[in-house]
Amino acid sequence: MEVRYEKNIITPENVHLFAYTNIDEVKGEIKGIVVDFHGLNFNTYKTEASDLEKEMGSKGILSIMPYYGPWSWMNDQAIKYVDLVVETVCKRDNVDIGKVKVVYLGGSMGGLSAMVYTRYARVTPNACFVFCPVCDLKYHAHERPDLPRTVYIAFSNGECDIEENIERHSPFHLAEEMPDIPYVIMHGTADQSVNKQIHSDRLVEKLRSLGRNVEYIEVEGAGHCTFRGYPERDVFYSKLMDTIV
Repeated sequence: MEVRYEKNIITPENVHLFAYTNIDEVKGEIKGIVVDFHGLNFNTYKTEASDLEKEMGSKGILSIMPYYGPWSWMNDQAIKYVDLVVETVCKRDNVDIGKVKVVYLGGSMGGLSAMVYTRYARVTPNACFVFCPVCDLKYHAHERPDLPRTVYIAFSNGECDIEENIERHSPFHLAEEMPDIPYVIMHGTADQSVNKQIHSDRLVEKLRSLGRNVEYIEVEGAGHCTFRGYPERDVFYSKLMDTIV
């Protein structure tokens, strides 16, 4: 298919080039939508559904994974991109997003993206499920040597200075503005990439102090986004499914 770079580049006919969906796995009427936010450095063009996406499809859940950029950190461009992708997928699949339940899901940078997107998205979700999320982006920007370049690229061209721009896309700094919806946060105690104490522990405390509904699943011994074999993983995804169906 030829892709023409015009004003309406993302259309129902070509949206599959801009996001992966499990539409071929969905059985019957679409009951809800999960917008699945990928992590840092993700640059794969997906062609097959994961086991989780197949399970979602069997329950009538449409999963959308927008390709919003491997180093975007849910900056303003990424927010606009995801808005357009979700809107276009819904148009393609004849879904009235105002009449179905919606969950935002993600891990690591995807966890940050899911939470930041709750604040800025055109559609506020019914719930947000995240694991090993980056919560304090100002801290994380220097937490590992591979990170400063990614954050600089994401936020150096904003309308405000880079420090302010980072805070506008950091869940810990956005907590007061995040919507009053249920949040389910899962983090492993042995995470060496996103420090649990600095990130999830502090955000959970802050959100609860603001009266938000937060369930915190702490997984003893689990590393960064490595929950296979841990029963807490099944609990996490079971709760996600139950939120929709």
